[in-house]
Amino acid sequence: MAQSESTIQKIRTGFSPVFWIANVLELFERLAFYGSKAILSFYLANKIGLDLPSVGWLIGMFAGLTWSLPIVAGVFVDRYGFKRTLATCFAFFSLGYFLIGLGGMPAGEAITASIGKTGYMAAVLILTAAGGSLIKPCIVGTVERTSKPDYRALGFSIYYALVNLGGAIGPILASMVRSEIGIEYVFVMSAATSALMLGGTLLFFREPDGGAEGQGRSFGKVFGDMLLVFRNLRFVTFLVIFSGFWIMFWQIFYSLPFYIDEVLDFKRFEILETVDAWTIILLSVPLTAFAKKMRAMNAMTLGFLIASASWLIMAWSQTVWASIAALFVFAIGEALQAPRFYEYVGRLAPRDQVGTFMGFAFLPIAIGSFIAGRLGTWLVEHFIRLDRRPAEMFYIVAGIGFVSTLLLYLYDRLLAPPDAEAL
Repeated sequence: MAQSESTIQKIRTGFSPVFWIANVLELFERLAFYGSKAILSFYLANKIGLDLPSVGWLIGMFAGLTWSLPIVAGVFVDRYGFKRTLATCFAFFSLGYFLIGLGGMPAGEAITASIGKTGYMAAVLILTAAGGSLIKPCIVGTVERTSKPDYRALGFSIYYALVNLGGAIGPILASMVRSEIGIEYVFVMSAATSALMLGGTLLFFREPDGGAEGQGRSFGKVFGDMLLVFRNLRFVTFLVIFSGFWIMFWQIFYSLPFYIDEVLDFKRFEILETVDAWTIILLSVPLTAFAKKMRAMNAMTLGFLIASASWLIMAWSQTVWASIAALFVFAIGEALQAPRFYEYVGRLAPRDQVGTFMGFAFLPIAIGSFIAGRLGTWLVEHFIRLDRRPAEMFYIVAGIGFVSTLLLYLYDRLLAPPDAEAL
């Protein structure tokens, strides 16, 4: 009881009111993002009518830009502050999501016909990705600035929990909207949610004390930092290897909806996409504690191995329950490696360049999503629609994971810096 009261006291006293406002904004932003993400590939193929190669290119580009542009977007926070940048983010989201949905409505037929469906969707997805890139430095920076030094670990735990909660609730709402109103209105829901968050930002959000991390950075400094990072081949090699995990992860949103709908004939595929997020919410605390007892590289390698093996469950049994079990196992692998990844990245960075190198920690997600988009639709085209062999599709995804696991093991043995042994 005393420990529970201590935690409650920390929550009451360890954070400023802006901390809670920022986290509520993040919760609803993730709800809107993952609600639309859950059906994006399915929407582009089955509602807009794009061919699968075009769908793969578009979804890979969208996610890749969303996760790579934050490196540059931090400059806007430095120059214009958290509030104005956050408001701009939600304005972009509101317009972008609405325009994505408009492309699937009769009212949008004229504009999509004049531009072309692929060109129109590329333009509105880039607009939406620009909004997505702005929110990362805003919310993470606000959490850091509005948490007392002794409470920052708890603050980021709260942030991570709310991110996953939004990721779990969003697809469920998307499934309800798609079934009751229409798939295009999922994006209208995301646009409306973003518009409400824009209003909340303007009315309630206050600029946190202390400014943004890296204040005064210019675009020239950002690109100089990029060259600095890319010269560190050991670090770049680690990031490229780690992108293999995210190639697997994005298949949950890129190829799995088609498999669940067309092979398993389970029409509420969005519900199954939430298994990963709910598992992490429920098990992240004990799994993080377990991973802390291991070397960082061992925890990450074990996480890779478990996540890779999860795809074999779907290869061996094409049922809804097997898919649920596979996603549950995948989430265990994800929860084991995630907390140690950023710790390890910090150790790889030179002592006087930790901030610069940590800014590139999202690159594996970006690289993985670029590749996963085209790979996912290729898998659907060849192993579901042209020739129904879903088991082979999952063997390929598992193979990518197992190769990445082996490369991570070899990296640890051959390339990892000596002081990484201490982690």
